[in-house]
Amino acid sequence: MSIKELLASDIKKAMKTQDQDRLKVLRSLKSKLMEKEISERKEGEAELTDEQSVGVLMKAAKQRKESIEQFKEGGRDDLADIEQAELEIIEQYLPKMMEEEEVRRIVKEKIRSVGASGMQDMGKVMGPIMGQLKGKAEGAMVSKIVKEELGG
Repeated sequence: MSIKELLASDIKKAMKTQDQDRLKVLRSLKSKLMEKEISERKEGEAELTDEQSVGVLMKAAKQRKESIEQFKEGGRDDLADIEQAELEIIEQYLPKMMEEEEVRRIVKEKIRSVGASGMQDMGKVMGPIMGQLKGKAEGAMVSKIVKEELGG
């Protein structure tokens, strides 16, 4: 079952149980997936792959995380709590993210294989790593680890 089909099924369940908060988030995600599908259709693709769908969901999760940070900095814990609840719903549809130790091991391996020796080689490392870890690890964490390992 694709992510899109799973969302549609869960929207029906949320409607039946009258879970308005969950329903709002699921409809928002479905809308974002449809927007992405329409933009891809213009470029010749018919339907989103699960990888593309995960990308859309990761972007939505990232937006929630940023909002949580901003609301907490602004002393608006009430709004941060709402965003946190939405984030938890979104994360149910995302694949399990890799742990930091596992990402660090892959980064070290890639640094060795490309012969990177310092911060000037960050681009040489980040490109292939992000291709390899797309949808499996957050870009911010990968970037932080690469910088640490390159001595930045």
